Amino acid sequence: MAQPSTHFAPYRYELEHEMNAPLTGHSRREFLMAAGTASALMALPPGAAYGQQRARTLNVVCHPEPAVVMLGLSQQAPTQLVGGKIYEGLLNYDFDLNPLPSLAKSWKVSPDGLTYEFKLQENAVWHDGKPFTSADVIFTTRDYLPKVHSRARNNFSNVEEWLAPDKHTVVFKMKRVFAPFLGAFQVGSAPMVPKHIYENTDFRANPANAAPVGTGPFKFKEWVRGSHIQLVRNEAYWAAGLPKIDEIIFKIIPDVAARTMALESGAVDIATSFDLELFDIPRLQSNKNLVRVDKGGEFFGRMGWLEINHRVKPLDDKRFRQALMYAIDREFIVKRIWFGVGKPAVGPFTSATKFHNAKARKYNLDLKKAEALLDEMGLKRGAGGKRVTLKLLQSPYGGPWARLAEYIKQALGRVGIEIVMESTDAGAFAQRVSNWDFELTFNILLQFGDPALGVSRSYVSSNIQKGIMFSNTMGYQNKRVDELFAEGSATVDEAARKKAYDEVQDILLDEVPVVWLIEMLEPTFHNRRVKDVITGSIGTYDSFNRVRLDT
Repeated sequence: MAQPSTHFAPYRYELEHEMNAPLTGHSRREFLMAAGTASALMALPPGAAYGQQRARTLNVVCHPEPAVVMLGLSQQAPTQLVGGKIYEGLLNYDFDLNPLPSLAKSWKVSPDGLTYEFKLQENAVWHDGKPFTSADVIFTTRDYLPKVHSRARNNFSNVEEWLAPDKHTVVFKMKRVFAPFLGAFQVGSAPMVPKHIYENTDFRANPANAAPVGTGPFKFKEWVRGSHIQLVRNEAYWAAGLPKIDEIIFKIIPDVAARTMALESGAVDIATSFDLELFDIPRLQSNKNLVRVDKGGEFFGRMGWLEINHRVKPLDDKRFRQALMYAIDREFIVKRIWFGVGKPAVGPFTSATKFHNAKARKYNLDLKKAEALLDEMGLKRGAGGKRVTLKLLQSPYGGPWARLAEYIKQALGRVGIEIVMESTDAGAFAQRVSNWDFELTFNILLQFGDPALGVSRSYVSSNIQKGIMFSNTMGYQNKRVDELFAEGSATVDEAARKKAYDEVQDILLDEVPVVWLIEMLEPTFHNRRVKDVITGSIGTYDSFNRVRLDT
């Protein structure tokens, strides 16, 4: 089996998780205790009161309630949480982002990087009993995903020809070298869909979207809106002896306090930090009945930053942007606002992203350097010590983002930059940012393990596209950066890729297109009776085919 040592990562979400504003005061906490536990128990499916459930039922928080669970149509976090148990990709990825078998049992890549051959699991079948074959893979990647999945459309646009030598072999002939192509086959990036159900239909209106059919270890059974989604064991699963549990119940619990209480009481078995208040995490990790797991999510490489509109003066001057980097204490942000759930971001590549250069330039908190750069620009302090006034469009996702905005206002105020806050709702926020109607704001992007998959899109000038979120909304342009990102994706020579990406990091760290703030982690909390929850770099979005329960 040829398994190139490569690192990849898919999409999880872009600012999809709402973090509610913090609760304050013991009285409110005590008041919510009973309500939280009651709400959690009410969220159980009918006739399944806690303590009466079968030993092999897994209960998982699902928040917010997904719009759909058909994974090809949505890559939002709740859809991936549920859909990742129903659907599968050709590959999975370990904690070091190396590809692992899934629906493809082996693969090989030609030396010139232009031919990829996958051997499929021969006993894989769809949940309706039809065989899974190479025809499904070709239909999924050539016909289905490019019409409904923006990231897959880009990845598979590099394919010139699809071939099926037999029912269990697929060959992709590339138009050009696309080095991170093996990273395109994770379940969130390319969930395999059944050709016999979707061919010649309106993909978005197909009735199967409401009762999805995959090859995964769990089959869809029912969805009671506002209550729960139930999946049951796939008895015909291709991996012998798996899965190890009978069913998964995804509990839809809107209130953050109720979710926390459900986890603490045992009404649910699994929740992630995105389901909880960050300030509750220290208490939860001291709970003897809970286990905190920090692994999982490496594939996504979530980066939180202060976004800068380069079309606005003085934000078009790199000295001003460097001053912002020196004026902000990223250690404080991680410790005091994110309660340790993350690490300081030091540059454009997260530490989990392939070709991250740990030796590149660092910006430590240094108010004197910030002041000197602002003075050099001629931005002298005026009345009240103010040098300039800028508007900060706040993130509409509450919780730590609101606290982060207050910190940024105070931090920049110390060097004479006055910040005026702007507020809006989620829809208007996305519209304003995508249409460049902001001066400063916050954003999160996923890096998908490889610079060609998740980093370059934020900095290359070809991706300055008005009206499109998660593009180069800053308006940053550098011809050499464009060239280096192109060079890095167009060769399979690892040394050549590293050279290109080292140089691009040096340039970006000098020009500071955005202020990198935090590498966002996603700890998972689970009941101690649950084993093997996190087994790879996509965390809770994995299939759960190996999860087991102690009785």
